[in-house]
Amino acid sequence: MNEQNIYIVRCGEIALKGMNKPYFEKTLVDRIRKNLKGLTGVEVKRQEGLIFIRSDKSCPSEEITKPVSKVFGVASISPAVEAPSDLEKIGEAAVEFMKKQIEELGIKTFKVEAKRADKTFPVKSPDIAKIIGAKVLIGCKVLKVDVHNPDCRLFIDLRGDRTYIYDEKISGFGGLPLGTNGKGMVLLSGGIDSPVAAWMMAKRGMILEAVHFHSYPYTSPRARQKVEELAEIVSSYSGKMKMHVINLLPIQEEIVMNCPEEETTILVRRFMMRIAEKMAEKTGCMMLITGENLGQVASQTAEALVVTDNCVSMPVMRPLIAMDKVDIMDKAKEIGTYEKSIEPYEDCCTVFLPKHPATKPKLYQIEASESKLDVEKLVEAAVKSSETVWIDL
Repeated sequence: MNEQNIYIVRCGEIALKGMNKPYFEKTLVDRIRKNLKGLTGVEVKRQEGLIFIRSDKSCPSEEITKPVSKVFGVASISPAVEAPSDLEKIGEAAVEFMKKQIEELGIKTFKVEAKRADKTFPVKSPDIAKIIGAKVLIGCKVLKVDVHNPDCRLFIDLRGDRTYIYDEKISGFGGLPLGTNGKGMVLLSGGIDSPVAAWMMAKRGMILEAVHFHSYPYTSPRARQKVEELAEIVSSYSGKMKMHVINLLPIQEEIVMNCPEEETTILVRRFMMRIAEKMAEKTGCMMLITGENLGQVASQTAEALVVTDNCVSMPVMRPLIAMDKVDIMDKAKEIGTYEKSIEPYEDCCTVFLPKHPATKPKLYQIEASESKLDVEKLVEAAVKSSETVWIDL
């Protein structure tokens, strides 16, 4: 049996990257190491399309599997034991492994699934499964074989001179390693949608920065704290994140005093986009990210989105654009942001909310209203007033 705890990490989509595969694997290894940096005696290595983690036996399994499963690019992780690639040695290790499972989990039935990555090994995969299954039956008298619905699936993964034995595949989120797809600026609010949008872009390998708008004193410090806590949850997946905090109230007051009430929402949204673009340009972000969802609210109709996008030249990513609200809520629950998002603290978008917002704004009308404002001066003042905080769980 092995003297260390061993974990097999599978890379999912990265396996399809062809000539670029080593780059993605190396980046993924670096990310895994970063997530495990607080642990001593941990070794992470690439080998034959897999990543192997070895840790001291004193390190609880959950301290490895939990942070690694949150690394984007990881498809699954399996705690395993190791044996020489000899059928007798594999059988001995499998029997010991199953005895432990009987003791800890009370299993009564099992099925062996074998995979022979090394095709030079003289015994084929189905025969390996039969041989090891027979040895387990002899060594563990309380067990029976059930090929349809076993209590335990015993996996035998034969690779070169070493074989790995495990019984579970803990799912990761897949995707691509952080840092393989540039950097984006997410407009982060305290709602359900934008944290999910941020998470989804990070899952595609994008490093995140965030800009958050508030309307103090109409919005409270507790509302801002809520957004920082949401950003912390996202950062547990995406890594340390810079968040720019901007008071939008001076702009909102100018709009309310000078522009038609029904246009307030779309005008405020256009200012948010302009400011976010300026912040993105200053910090090397390639695109903007929003949690907008087609038709969900007045500012997210097709007409409104076209008018919104017209005021910026940077690409705008909307990963939630065609999702049902229920699906977005389910994803928020899965990643851990939902309960924080539904806390009842006010948002800057609810300040000066018109009774009948324009749902089909015309660009020429919106631009006519903006001509009454010193747009450039207002945007520049907002950018200069920004406060930067670092978010790290």
